[in-house]
Amino acid sequence: MTTRKYPHEPHEGERRPETAEAAATKQVAALEGKIAELESTAAEAKDRYLRLAADFENFKKRARQDQVDTIQHASAELINRLLPGLDDLHKALEHRPKGVDPSWLKGVELSVRKLEDAFGAHGLEAIKSVGARFDPKLHEAVGHEESLEHPEDTVVAELRRGYRIRDRVVRPALVKLARPPALPADADSDRDGTDDQA
Repeated sequence: MTTRKYPHEPHEGERRPETAEAAATKQVAALEGKIAELESTAAEAKDRYLRLAADFENFKKRARQDQVDTIQHASAELINRLLPGLDDLHKALEHRPKGVDPSWLKGVELSVRKLEDAFGAHGLEAIKSVGARFDPKLHEAVGHEESLEHPEDTVVAELRRGYRIRDRVVRPALVKLARPPALPADADSDRDGTDDQA
């Protein structure tokens, strides 16, 4: 029989399982910590990737929009330079002489229509003016006409067509606006005379 020097101390063989179990627990805790750290790093990397992907998509959309705007601006410049020629063709059709050859007239009308269709393919459209309320974004007022038929500041005549490309005005329409008729001069002097007597 083996006698122990210290009866309360465990044998050496009994100590090892506790130490191995503690070491295993420490290893598991360390591995779990490492796993948590790697999961956190992976989540951060995924978040960074998603933000970069979203930023890149936004960049591509802005670049496409900038390209479209540049093309539209360039076409608006060219169209603006060609509009006086279209105006002249419209005036020629409006003031055609009597007895003009009908086939010649149809040819000019066809040319005007083709030109308007080509402009329309780039988004150009005429601004509707006559009968509309004056809008300083679309119209440029160059005069007034007395009218009882139309409310004040209604466009009654268009002197030059205005055009826009989508929502951007290329050239405002030159228009005349309605205003109420002025009181006759006799009525003013009669009223002034009565005012003086009072």
